[in-house]
Amino acid sequence: MPHISMVLTPGFQFLALGVQAAFELANVLRDEAYYTLSITSVEGGPVMSSSGFSVPTTKLDEVGQVDTLLLLAGLLSPPQQDEATLATLRAMARASRRVAGLCTGSFLLGQMGFLDGRRATTHWSYAQEMRRSFPKVRVEDDRIFINEGPVWTSAGLTAGLDLAVALIEKDLGRDVAGAIARRLVMHHRRAGGQSQHSELLQLAPSSDRIQKTLIHAKTHLANPLTVEELAEVAALSPRQFSRAFHAETGQTPAKAVEQIRLEAARLMIEETRHPMDQIARESGFVDLRRMRDAFMRQYGQPPQTIRRLARTV
Repeated sequence: MPHISMVLTPGFQFLALGVQAAFELANVLRDEAYYTLSITSVEGGPVMSSSGFSVPTTKLDEVGQVDTLLLLAGLLSPPQQDEATLATLRAMARASRRVAGLCTGSFLLGQMGFLDGRRATTHWSYAQEMRRSFPKVRVEDDRIFINEGPVWTSAGLTAGLDLAVALIEKDLGRDVAGAIARRLVMHHRRAGGQSQHSELLQLAPSSDRIQKTLIHAKTHLANPLTVEELAEVAALSPRQFSRAFHAETGQTPAKAVEQIRLEAARLMIEETRHPMDQIARESGFVDLRRMRDAFMRQYGQPPQTIRRLARTV
């Protein structure tokens, strides 16, 4: 019977405790207690959350054998723990089958040395700080969660629920994981390679003329959307347009157009039953091969897999 221990650190957010619902539902759906759960801390006793409420915890080294260690921290600032605390966490993690850092809990894994040489993610707003703090870690700030062997990391707090469902899928299979996602009213079970946020929201051009070109691109997906076409919309020369676009968005026009096509295609893949070749044409990728290549670059998964995952919930 796998024991799931959620380890709280001072300043944790209550929302992070929601991951226990996934494991509780796994027990309900199986009509038996497959998982046992505990809420722990290194010292034991009440742990204060970021909202000012405390939660009683059991001392971590008193709960016995732990299968999965979930490290919960806050979103207001990355946690900093003393060496004695880190030593206890290291010992418990090494004795466990797997360990996960939720949101800024990934910083704890970094401090423990568990992320050296591994890929990891955290909340996007702390990605740069994580890179500075742990130069041996390959921080990927555009992933919902990442699994590297026995070590898991998730992005935001809600992404922790996606991670929990993925852990359950490893243990109990896709059918159980899909049923849990439905019961939790998750729109769809997100794969780890999915983006934390819309790339288009990050462009935020400052001028109306560049904003106008983005609107044109989104409403004319079937067009080639070349630099020349977009420059004409902006009433600039192609060279002037490329420079202005990059200065305002930090991306090249070609990269932004691909993001627009990707997000439009993904929405059609998840929300419609259109054939893949039709989606490729309507989103401007021309053919399925080009769309697949773009999906692999951005999401690490082909369009067919993303549709299958969306259909299982």
